[in-house]
Amino acid sequence: MDNFLSVDLGAESGRVVRGTLESGKLLLDEISRFPTGMTRMNGRLHWDVARLFEEMKSAFKASGSDAEPKSIGVDTWGVDFALLACDGSMLGLPVAYRDPRTDGMMEKFFEIVPRTEVYSRTGIQFMQINTLYQLFAMSQSGSPLLKTASDFLMIPDLFNFLFTGEKTNEFSNATTSQLYNAHEHGWDTRLLEAAGVPPEIMRDVVMPGTIVGELTADMRAETGLGAVPVIAPATHDTGSAVAAVPASGENWAYISSGTWSLMGIETDRPITDGTALGFNFTNEGGVNNTYRFLKNIMGLWIVQRCRAGFPEQHDYATLTAMAADSPAFTSLINASDARFLNPASMPDEIAAFCRETGQPVPGGPGGFVRCALESLALEYRCVAGQLEQVRGKPLERIFIIGGGTQNRLLCAMTADATGLPVSAGPVEATSIGNIIVQARATGHIGSIEEARAVVRESFGIEEYEPGSAFGWDEAFERYMKLKERQ
Repeated sequence: MDNFLSVDLGAESGRVVRGTLESGKLLLDEISRFPTGMTRMNGRLHWDVARLFEEMKSAFKASGSDAEPKSIGVDTWGVDFALLACDGSMLGLPVAYRDPRTDGMMEKFFEIVPRTEVYSRTGIQFMQINTLYQLFAMSQSGSPLLKTASDFLMIPDLFNFLFTGEKTNEFSNATTSQLYNAHEHGWDTRLLEAAGVPPEIMRDVVMPGTIVGELTADMRAETGLGAVPVIAPATHDTGSAVAAVPASGENWAYISSGTWSLMGIETDRPITDGTALGFNFTNEGGVNNTYRFLKNIMGLWIVQRCRAGFPEQHDYATLTAMAADSPAFTSLINASDARFLNPASMPDEIAAFCRETGQPVPGGPGGFVRCALESLALEYRCVAGQLEQVRGKPLERIFIIGGGTQNRLLCAMTADATGLPVSAGPVEATSIGNIIVQARATGHIGSIEEARAVVRESFGIEEYEPGSAFGWDEAFERYMKLKERQ
């Protein structure tokens, strides 16, 4: 039996999972789970990467007591980064993407480089959280860190450096920055210079499945492991999750469902034409020389922040049950509106949106959650239609992967809203994708098709057939009118 360690860091929690290949099936064993979360310091939102690094080392030490892994791989969210000094020390804690320093920065940057040119170079969806606008905000504020920095590393690249001492930027995460030229296959000097970033601080871009290096002597001493190889999977968590989609053939779309919902298709080349720009799709790197042509959708973040804002705390299962018992289509919100990115109170923001649009304020926690879930399902219907328009042929199925598959109400709503069958699972898609890329890199799996066959054989997939379209067509018309207001 061969085992591999996956480190998967999300916005709410991190986990270290051991994956074991046995008789053509993949078995998972969670070694450790810990909160990630942002911390506020001096008016800024930061990631406490030092604490996360300690959590990982503890998990590595615990994992080695049974059997040493064949390799280790880490994936995280996209867009965020660390800057290093010439001696390898970190220049402050990385700032989190939800920090408001990027407010207004996109529009200001477009005065230097037009929006259409940025998209034609990168093919990346316009979001104020993108690395491009974070770095531009630093430059505009006169941050001394950019002048001091010797190396730019995105968050998973930072941990790979701490594990191995090697500095690289991995493809799938690099593309989320909106600084990677999708056609020239490298960092875009024009955009870097326009943002005030010295191009020489960017490191070489490596593809998923690259062996970055081996654990350093210090890491081996602290964890008790040997010279274990560290492999860059698709270090962007959605890139790893999509690698685990249990699909075959074509004409399918995926939704990687969690804090964010990322909905799209796999392509063998970036799509940067006017239609893709008009719909604001993104072309993020994937495994096997593919691109993930997708759209970032606010996702279950809306429900998470509703839960945090309710006076009484309920678990997610209870909130979903309350939503199921609430009246349908009472109120809707535009699930792509930036006002829901990080409001002080999500329930208050939803209530304000409903009042502004002449809708009733949802009644109680169940009403708010029902409003959020129905709005997400309608956004999925909107994006599915856009994908069909871009690709020129209809979709036949949607695969939902990730933690959001546990919300059966949302899965059923997605089937009803889109009129497409939905296959939901696996839940731990990100860790699974991370592991199968490692297994392929070490020769234990031969191809991405074989890897997806292993996923199908190893994990249960729940099927949802479209039910009655009653109410959804009318709700979709209402929803699209709300989007026109943005």
